[in-house]
Amino acid sequence: MYLYHFGIKELPFTLTPNTQYFFGLPSHQEALQVLTTALKTGEGFIKVTGEVGTGKTLICRKLLNELPDHFVSAYIPNPMLSPSELRRAVATELGVELTENSDQQEFTQRIQQRLIDIHQQRQSVVLIIDEAQALPVESIESLRLMTNLETESRKLLQVVLFGQPELDEKLGLPELRQLKQRITFSYSLRLMDADQVHQYVQHRMRIAGYSGVELFDRRCAEALFRASQGTPRVVNVLCHKALMLAYGQGRNKIETADIRAAIADTEAAHALKPTYWIIWTLVLLTCVAFTLLVYFAPWSRQ
Repeated sequence: MYLYHFGIKELPFTLTPNTQYFFGLPSHQEALQVLTTALKTGEGFIKVTGEVGTGKTLICRKLLNELPDHFVSAYIPNPMLSPSELRRAVATELGVELTENSDQQEFTQRIQQRLIDIHQQRQSVVLIIDEAQALPVESIESLRLMTNLETESRKLLQVVLFGQPELDEKLGLPELRQLKQRITFSYSLRLMDADQVHQYVQHRMRIAGYSGVELFDRRCAEALFRASQGTPRVVNVLCHKALMLAYGQGRNKIETADIRAAIADTEAAHALKPTYWIIWTLVLLTCVAFTLLVYFAPWSRQ
C-alpha cells in the first residue's frame, strides 16, 4: 500500500492493540498507576471504564506485559460466559483441571487449593477481564464468590475489570450491590484533546519508522480532533484513510481535504462544523454587504 511511498516499515494506524504503539497519554498513564497501586494492596476489585475506542484493551495488554514477576495472571478476553463457563475458563487459565460435570463446590475446592499453593510460593493471582460489561449478572455474582477465597491477611484472588460505561450501569443493579462495595479502586479514561491528538499521530508515525517532515500538521490534527472527539480508534481510522488518499494522488503531505474526505467516508466520525472564525468572517462580510447596499441604493435610483 503506502508503506514504501512514505518510507515506513509497517502500518501505523491499525486497530490492533499493539503495545509497541503505546503512547502514554496522561489518562492511560494514570490508569496504569491506579492499577499498579491497587494490585500492590492485594485486596478487592479494580475497575477501569472508558468509552468505545479509548484504549481499554491496549492498557489491559500493557498491564499483562508489565506485571511484576510475583504475579500469576489469568486473562479472560471474552466474558460472555455463563457462571459454569466462567469458572471453567478461570480454572483453565490457572492450570486447574475440573471434571466434566464439576459444580460450584468442586470448583471452589480445587481453585482454593491452587490459590493457596501459589500464595505459599510468595506469588499473587490477578484475574483480568476485558469487555466486562458483557458479563451476565449471574456470572458477576459467581465472580464475587471467587474473591471470597482469602487468608487472614489478604485476598487470594484479585480481579481487574475493564469495560465500557455500561459496566457501571450493570454494577448499579440492586442484586450486585455486594460486588460494587468491593471495588476498592476505579478509574474512568478520558478522551484526548487537540494537542494530544497531534502528539499521538506523530508518535505512531515515528514508531512505524517514519522520519521525514511532519505529515499531519496542526490544522490536520485539529480536524482529526473535532471529527473524532478525541477517540484514539476513530483517529486511527481517519489517519489510515488520509494516508491512502495522499498516496493515491502521489503527495507526500496530508492536507485537510484528505481528512475531510476520510471523515465523509467514516460513519463513526463527526461531521466538521465551521469554526468560529469562519462564522464571524461570514457575519462580517454579510454586514459589510448590507451596509454597502443601503449606502448605494439611493444613488442607484437617482
